[in-house]
Amino acid sequence: MSFKAPEKFRTKHGKLATGEAAGNNGAFVFDNGGTRLYCIASDQMGFDHVSVHAIRNGKVYTPSWAQMCWIKDQFWGEEDCVVQYHPAKAAYVNMHKHTLHLWRPTRQTLPVPNPLMVGIPEAKTSGHSQ
Repeated sequence: MSFKAPEKFRTKHGKLATGEAAGNNGAFVFDNGGTRLYCIASDQMGFDHVSVHAIRNGKVYTPSWAQMCWIKDQFWGEEDCVVQYHPAKAAYVNMHKHTLHLWRPTRQTLPVPNPLMVGIPEAKTSGHSQ
């Protein structure tokens, strides 16, 4: 499946507003069990990209693994593979300390390790519990 903007969650008012003409680029806000997940999405420079931060009860925090998995499925398919990079220290850019990023290259296939490097596939638990 390809990268897709979830139009019903697009920010259409304010300084980050865009319309459908922006394609996969823009700001999106989701309500995930009382937590608001704020995303900026783009499909530029050879990557599909989504940045995510969370706010609950007025407090900004870093999204959980489960929230990142849920957001991933809003922009890509359940069977698509995307990554969170940990760049070299010299390449760090931190515009918002509670933001995490999802990436997928658009011009090449993302290499993935064998699942046996993580664990025994038959022993996996259901859902995104990590």
